[in-house]
Amino acid sequence: MLPALVIVTLLIIVFFPQFWVKRVIKKYDRNIEELPGTGGELAKHLINRFELKDITVEQTENGNDHYDPQSKTIRLSESNHDGKSLTAITIAAHEFGHALQHHTNYKPLLLRTKLATTAAAAEKIASFILISLPFAMVLVKLPSVGAVMLLAGLTIMCLPVILHLFTLPVEFDASFNRALPILSEGKYIPEQAMPIARKILTAAALTYVSASLASLLNFYRWLSILRR
Repeated sequence: MLPALVIVTLLIIVFFPQFWVKRVIKKYDRNIEELPGTGGELAKHLINRFELKDITVEQTENGNDHYDPQSKTIRLSESNHDGKSLTAITIAAHEFGHALQHHTNYKPLLLRTKLATTAAAAEKIASFILISLPFAMVLVKLPSVGAVMLLAGLTIMCLPVILHLFTLPVEFDASFNRALPILSEGKYIPEQAMPIARKILTAAALTYVSASLASLLNFYRWLSILRR
């Protein structure tokens, strides 16, 4: 009974945020011809308006909207790059918010960039530790060593979730301290659509957190395998 309850709770924690984020983004992904331009055009316009001359905009093939601080590139999915929807305009403004953070040397963003690199490397190390755990226990024949390796591996696997929760203020800053004022003051979307923009900006801020929660499934999967 308890394992089933744990699984159900875990599935709710993992999938509900993803479901809500995707639902909000998809709901408002309908072209509105009255809007002045596409998401990609808005991003380029804002780059010129704020004189961020070293920032570029490109369409990404994997559909993952993001700002890459390494190449200083705003990458938008096809629907957001070429679309004239509230989702396209708002997501473009959110990603530009990250570019603006980078331009102003916003320290939490710089810290997150460093932590993300560390977390990616740590995930690979964790997988190696967990894969090699059975062999290590056979070789050393010390249960304590196996316990330490298990704890280390599973802890490291939780790093993506911890990272995105820790740096969530970076996302909310990009959404509500950067993108929202720009959308409102520039009148890039109708005033009556601002509550919708707030909802989309919330979804944009939670995108990485909801995605990283999937690592909790890996946590439980490895635990189940190692208990056999």
